[in-house]
Order: sequence, then structure tokens, then C-alpha cells
Amino acid sequence: MTDLVKIGNTNVVSKKLGLGTNKVGGHNIFTGLKDKDGYAVVKEAIESGITTLDTAYMYGLGRSEEIIGDVIQDYDRSKLIIATKAAQDSSRNKVDNSPEFLRKSVDEALKRLKTDYIDIFYIHFPDEKTPKDQAVRALNELKKSGKIRAIGVSNFSLAQIKEANKEGFVDIVEDNYSLLHRDAEKELFPYLKENKISFVPYFPLASGLLTGKYRFSDSDKFSQYSREKFGDIITSLEIVEKIADRYEATVAQVILAWYMKNPNISIVIPGARKPEQVDQNVKSLDIKLSDKDYRTIDEAFMDVE
Repeated sequence: MTDLVKIGNTNVVSKKLGLGTNKVGGHNIFTGLKDKDGYAVVKEAIESGITTLDTAYMYGLGRSEEIIGDVIQDYDRSKLIIATKAAQDSSRNKVDNSPEFLRKSVDEALKRLKTDYIDIFYIHFPDEKTPKDQAVRALNELKKSGKIRAIGVSNFSLAQIKEANKEGFVDIVEDNYSLLHRDAEKELFPYLKENKISFVPYFPLASGLLTGKYRFSDSDKFSQYSREKFGDIITSLEIVEKIADRYEATVAQVILAWYMKNPNISIVIPGARKPEQVDQNVKSLDIKLSDKDYRTIDEAFMDVE
């Protein structure tokens, strides 16, 4: 496994492990968040060697970007990969992919992040009207001007990704994927591989379910699964637990290591509410899963969905 990955056909190079920052300033998403913890999380990530920070306007309506912008002033910007996303027009409570809105969103994000370029800019969600190739063409103009370095789309269907990539401008896709949500493997991954487009999964730990801290008795906390399906998930996690014991690691660390070994995944971006959670995630970099253990985990979750 290489420790560095190139994003699409760009010169943007990232480590395999990044930081998802929806718990940094994301007061509109999570309760009980403290900005001081958000600052500490971002600092700890950078100090621990994480260079890719994944944020979005919707994480606190710009607050996450502001916190990251404050923190990165103390570090070498050229060594950091800042990814952000936009599409939601909060003033009208609607999603907007129009070229005008995207250009405005990039300029506003640059101010909040206190930087003069964004390494990866994603259209966060598709709208209903804008032709996707038109939206991406506008981003390509921003790429030529140096405001962004890589073009991404998030939460797009495969058909929308293909439309967005008509001219080959899409560099990276971010979408929901985990060992419990594997739809992307069927059609999306082959298309991305064929077109040299990178992939970043969000919810890699399935909102905590893949951390190994839950047992059969916790099924009522995950009402989206039947009791039978939840039992299957716990049984699969018990297999991972045995593997984790051999690596003297946690279940979450082994799951993150599985993603980093997966050839379809460019960067994995687990979130953190506290700096100590960053430390736990970083330890996953020390785990070099054997091919056999990788296959065992893969097969354990193959029929869980």
C-alpha cells in the first residue's frame, strides 16, 4: 500500500488518512459541540501528520471553514490539502449548482478559510435544474485561474457523475460508502477506475456502528436495521475483533486500515469530536493488514447489507 495518492489527473497528492470535520463547528448538525474542541481537533490532526482536512459550508454554515482557516495560519499551507464543498443556498433554503452560485461559493469559502486556493472543491449536492457538465465547466475555469486545484462532486448518482464528467473534468467523487453500505462497488467503482477519478467515502465507520463498541443488546439504537440484520453485523464485527486483537489494535483502527488498503479508495476521512479521537484514528496508519486479513474482513461483510 502506497502512503500517498494522487487525486484524479491533478497534481494534488494526499496521504491515505485525512480528517472529516463535520464535528468541527458543525453546530447545526450535532448538539453539544464546542468551538474550542474543534480548534483542538484540527491542531491535533495537523500535529499528528494528517494533511488533508475535509470540510463544507454546511458544517456550521461556514463555521467549520472559519475554524480551519484560523488554525492553518500557524502551519505551512503548501503541505496541507484543504477540501471543501458547497451547493446549499441557505438564504433561499435550496440547492444551487449554477455557475454563478458556485463561483460565489468558492470566493466566500476562500475568505473563511483565509487562503488563496482550495485544493479540492466539491459540488456538495446536485440540484434539479443545472446541467452537471455546465456546473463543472464553471469549476474548471476556477481551476485554470488557480482558485481550486481539483474538481469534485458529492452525493451524485452515477448518471449525474457521467453527465458532470462529459469533458473529463471531474477529479474526485465523495459519497456514502462503508462495509455496511457497499452499493458503490457494483457500478460506481468500475466507472471511476476507468476514468481515473478518485473516491472518498463518508460515514466510513457507519455513524459509530463499525467502531466495535456496540453489542447485540444495542439493536434498538440502530432502528434502520432489523434485529436479524443487526445481529449479522455484530457477528461480522466479532470476526474483526479477533483480527484486531492480533494487531493489538481497536476494531475501528482495523476497519480504517481496511479502507486504506482498498484499491478503490483514495482517502478515508473519519471525523472526531475530541483530539484524543484523532490520536486513535492516526494509529490505524501503523496497521499493515495482510492480504488474508483484508479478504477475511471483506467476506465477513459481503452479505450483511
